[in-house]
Amino acid sequence: MFSCWLSRLCRGLSTPTGRVTHLIQGSLSRRLMLSSQRRIPELSSFVARTNTCGELRSSHLGQEVTLCGWIQYRRQNIFLVLRDFHGLVQVVIPQDESAASVKKILCEAPMESVVQVSGMVISRPPGQENPKTEALRLQYRYLDLRSFQMQYNLRLRSRMVMKMREYLCNLHGFVDIETPTLFKRTPGGAKEFVIPSREPGKFYCLPQSPQQFKQLLMVGGLDRYFQVARCYRDEGSRPDRQPEFTQIDIEMSFVDQIGIRSLIEGLLQYSWPSDKDPVAVPFPSMTFAEALASYGTDKPDTRFGMKIVDISDVLRNTKVGFLQDALSKPQGTVKAICISEGAKYLKRKDIESLRKLAADHFNQEVLPVFPKANRNWNSPVAKSIMEEQRSELIRLMEIQEDGVVLLTAGEHRKACSVLGKLRLECADLLEARGLVLRDPALFSFLWVVDFPLFLPKEENPGELESAHHPFTAPHPNDIHLLHTEPKQVRSQHYDLVLNGNEIGGGSIRIHDAELQRYILATLLKEDVKLLSHLLQALDFGAPPHGGIALGLDRLICLVTGAPSIRDVIAFPKSFRGHDLMSNAPDSLPPEELKPYHIQVSWPADSEAEKSSLNQPYHPES
Repeated sequence: MFSCWLSRLCRGLSTPTGRVTHLIQGSLSRRLMLSSQRRIPELSSFVARTNTCGELRSSHLGQEVTLCGWIQYRRQNIFLVLRDFHGLVQVVIPQDESAASVKKILCEAPMESVVQVSGMVISRPPGQENPKTEALRLQYRYLDLRSFQMQYNLRLRSRMVMKMREYLCNLHGFVDIETPTLFKRTPGGAKEFVIPSREPGKFYCLPQSPQQFKQLLMVGGLDRYFQVARCYRDEGSRPDRQPEFTQIDIEMSFVDQIGIRSLIEGLLQYSWPSDKDPVAVPFPSMTFAEALASYGTDKPDTRFGMKIVDISDVLRNTKVGFLQDALSKPQGTVKAICISEGAKYLKRKDIESLRKLAADHFNQEVLPVFPKANRNWNSPVAKSIMEEQRSELIRLMEIQEDGVVLLTAGEHRKACSVLGKLRLECADLLEARGLVLRDPALFSFLWVVDFPLFLPKEENPGELESAHHPFTAPHPNDIHLLHTEPKQVRSQHYDLVLNGNEIGGGSIRIHDAELQRYILATLLKEDVKLLSHLLQALDFGAPPHGGIALGLDRLICLVTGAPSIRDVIAFPKSFRGHDLMSNAPDSLPPEELKPYHIQVSWPADSEAEKSSLNQPYHPES
């Protein structure tokens, strides 16, 4: 929750009398800066406020805002809590003599009085932060569920799932089938949770997804399968991931990519909340190569521009050393992004932090160039580039006044990746200064297709691993490369991206047993015995089939505008995978482990932790 220093209190203040209250509005100077390309967010258009009480975030720090609402709580005449339909905000009551009249009004106003306040958004003073706020919410989740926002999120989730069932089962003949939770280890993919059995040395695994089962259902003739599936991945501490999550799991026989994509577009259009703008179909699509080249990522946020531009030809004859070195190599390239109004809104320290990020995380040098800005910020290297290719650079990148160019050089994928990251960082910085680049009311869907089928292993680049999973079919135009240049083979995989977030992924599957065996054994060097049941099923005649899984938690999070997927799940785990309400995972006494032939081997340095298992529980912060 952020505090709002009062710079002035509007003249009007109303107190509840009977059933009617009145707000007398004073003069208002709106400080909400919007780019000409975006529409004003609906919740604060045509009215006195610039923001709702519940929408202030760290990105609003330093901004002047105007809020309207009811006084819900006041403490020691130091601060009050202001409430509107969207949430709460803490308002600091000014204590200086010059604001004595404002303080008097706010300190004497009855609860539920209506006020309009204007001031600057600040963070809590040092030492007054609430680091355990989310931990407390999770520990007392049954109380947190009473909040308006949690009620709205969970009820909307329920309505969307119900509409999805209607669309799939009632309108298109899908069969809702539950698949097992206790399964066996699957080669490739994320780490799986291991479950002991009563047979010595034998374990179950919780499935990452129902992938094998839904393919077996296609072999079994149930050619339209659907499930609201619980899935499990042991991915450790990930800030916005859950060890158990829900996906809308779908598989069809005798289908191609276009059929799957059309199905999903219709599904989302049918189940979309009525209080949101309608979903327009068909969704645009781009290849993986195009996404990487233009946005530096395979999940681009297409709500704003700032695309990556290849300026290698412009600087081909440059005398700048690090650019010459890069361009002299076979895969060398020079890439750049243009930050519109960057010279106006970005400070020198912002530029330096961007350069440091590129150096620390990508080992890439990034050079800022100010082609038109009336500032002497250009380095000697940048000045050299300006003298040589200024006009061509301005033309190619369509640079306007106050535009800033960030350029880097190196191998294509690495150069694009660093600029893709900086593109998002720049958007954060500009929005913190008042520009609106990413309209929160806009839902920008995108299909990304033609991914590589294989990637080199990080630990051993000479070996291959599946880019997604080993059951993905190769692109029909690239099958001839499987035996000669497998790294060049594209897959029939497709991802659905929404506002820069992957919300779904699927593929056309391998339905030929020999091809599946070749990819597993020869190319991926996996033990085919683990998948003997699937290979045997494919041998009995499998129809061509494909499918997709939509991440329900992530989708609902984006639809509701929730800050975390934990806000759209009734009983989520913490970022460390703990249930803070019940203190799970928990220890078991040795006698209960004995039937599973398990004995805990404690590390030498964890005796303190071992003894702490019998101590009172304190939730994590």
